[in-house]
Amino acid sequence: MLNSFYNQINNKIILASQSCQRVSLLNSIGIKPHKIVSPAIDESVLKNEKPQDYVLRVAKNKARKFINIFPDNIILSADTIVVCGANILDKTEDKIKARDSLLLLSGRWHKVYSCVVLLKKNKFYYKIVMTKVRFKRLSNSEIESYIDSTEWIGKAGSYAIQGLASAFIIGIKGSHSNVIGLPVYETVSLIVGVGC
Repeated sequence: MLNSFYNQINNKIILASQSCQRVSLLNSIGIKPHKIVSPAIDESVLKNEKPQDYVLRVAKNKARKFINIFPDNIILSADTIVVCGANILDKTEDKIKARDSLLLLSGRWHKVYSCVVLLKKNKFYYKIVMTKVRFKRLSNSEIESYIDSTEWIGKAGSYAIQGLASAFIIGIKGSHSNVIGLPVYETVSLIVGVGC
C-alpha cells in the first residue's frame, strides 16, 4: 500500500528547491520527486517582516515561479530561516557574517522556522513549523574551526545541524528535520491532506 502511495506522488511532485538536504530528507521517507528545479528567486528580507511572513512569502514565490511550467503537477517548495532575538539569520555566504551569527547563537536558544508549500491546480497549501534549538557557549577556537570547515556556506544561521555543528547543540524542542530544512511529518501530512 505504501509503495503504491509513493509511486503515485513521486510521479506528480516537482521539488522547487536547490537544497540537497531537502532531497535527502524526502528520499529517506520514500519520496523521490519527478523533477527537481532551481527557483533562484530574490530572498531578501523586507523591512519589519516577521519570520512567519518571510518564510511563507519566499516558499510561495519559489513554487509560483513554476506555476505555468508544470500546470499538471504538484509543486513542493520550502524555506527555512534561523531567528535569534529580533535577528533573522538567513543563508550565509561570507565568513564575517558567519562569525557574527555563531557569536550571536553561542550559549543561547534560537528559533528555526520553515514553511512547506504545495501548489496544486493554482491553489497554495502550506504549513509553518517552528523548532527551538540551544547552542552551548562556543569558544573562539570552536567558531574559527567551524568557519574553516566551510560547512556553514549557504546555511540558514550559518550552521548545519546534521554536520559538525551537531556537537554545539545541547537542547532541541520540536522537529529535528525542520532544522535540517524540511519538517518531514508536516510535509507528509500536507501531501496527504491535499489528496495526493
